Amino acid sequence: MALTPDVVMSDLLKTSKAPEIFSITGLPDVDFKPNGEQAPDGRPLYQVELLGLDIFRPHALETESIHAENLPCWMLDTDYNGMVFMARQVFFPKTSAWDNLQKSLKARFDASVWDHLAGTRSEPFVVGTHRRVAIKVIDERGNELMVVREATA
Repeated sequence: MALTPDVVMSDLLKTSKAPEIFSITGLPDVDFKPNGEQAPDGRPLYQVELLGLDIFRPHALETESIHAENLPCWMLDTDYNGMVFMARQVFFPKTSAWDNLQKSLKARFDASVWDHLAGTRSEPFVVGTHRRVAIKVIDERGNELMVVREATA
């Protein structure tokens, strides 16, 4: 568990039962595997499916599972170097903002565009030179939780 900055600001913050000094910890649950297809250069294509997120709530000493469709955002780095996360694909499963966005853009898009952006399955991709991917999930409170997977074959 990690301490939050409010620990060092004790007299500057309001005191109530709501603030917690421990952060939520968790791990995204993903399925990462080759999808059976090949890129034009013959390299295998992979896909990631976000299944959900398991988080530990220290105040209750419980683990909670959240289904992928109920998460605000998840991102995929298809060539994670172990130091810097670069979002190469981004998805927003839990949102009803697509109609508003379409109106703001003053355009109409095929429904499949919005279905894909709200999806839990990535586009097929070639794994980068580092041979690993990172999947970062942002939960309802803005916590960023990440898992790294090595590519096989």
